[in-house]
Amino acid sequence: MTNTAVEIDAFIAGLRASGLEERALRKGSKAPDVTLPDALGRPVRLGDLWKDGPLVVSFYRGGWCPYCNTELRALQQRLGELHGLGAKLVAISPQTPDHSMSTARKNALAFPVLSDSNLDAAHGFGIGTTLAPELVDLYGAGGVNLPVLNGNGQWVLPVPATFVIDEAGVIRFAHVDVDYRERADLDEVVAAIGRTRHAEAA
Repeated sequence: MTNTAVEIDAFIAGLRASGLEERALRKGSKAPDVTLPDALGRPVRLGDLWKDGPLVVSFYRGGWCPYCNTELRALQQRLGELHGLGAKLVAISPQTPDHSMSTARKNALAFPVLSDSNLDAAHGFGIGTTLAPELVDLYGAGGVNLPVLNGNGQWVLPVPATFVIDEAGVIRFAHVDVDYRERADLDEVVAAIGRTRHAEAA
C-alpha cells in the first residue's frame, strides 16, 4: 500500500472513530431549509423544492473527485425514473457556481447543481469535515486547491451523502459514509422515494 493510500485510510478511520456518521442528520430528522446558488448564481431554497416532495439531495466533494463524477452520472441515468416517481433531485458541493457549472457540463447533468461555498448545507446536515494536514499537503500537491475551488479559503469538504426529504422537510432516507469511495445504492434511494410517496398519500 502506498503512503498516499495509508494517509487516506488513516483519515477515514479517524473520521469513523470521531462519530461523524452518528452525528449527521438521520432518518426522522428535520432537514435544514438553506438557500444556495445554482450554477448560474440563482438562489435555490431547498424548502421550495421539497414542498411538493420528495426531494433527493446528493452531496459530493467536487468535480475533481472521480468517485463523485461517477455518482453524478449514475444519478443522471436515473433522473427520468426519479421524475416519474414525482421526485426532484439536486446535487450540492462546496464548489463555487463557476466550478459547479463546469461539473454539470462535463457530466451532462440535467438537474440543479448547487454551490455550498459557505458550508451552510454541509454543516446543517452535519457532514462537514476539515481535512487533516497530511491530506491538505496531498491534495495541494495534486493541484486540488480547495480554498480556491470552493472560494472560501478553507480545507473543508462534505462527507458524500444522500438524503430523501419529504414534503414536510423530514428526512426519510439517509446514507452517510465517511469513506468517500462508498456511495448510496440508487435502488435503495428509489425504494425510499416510493415509501415516501406512499406515506404522503396516506
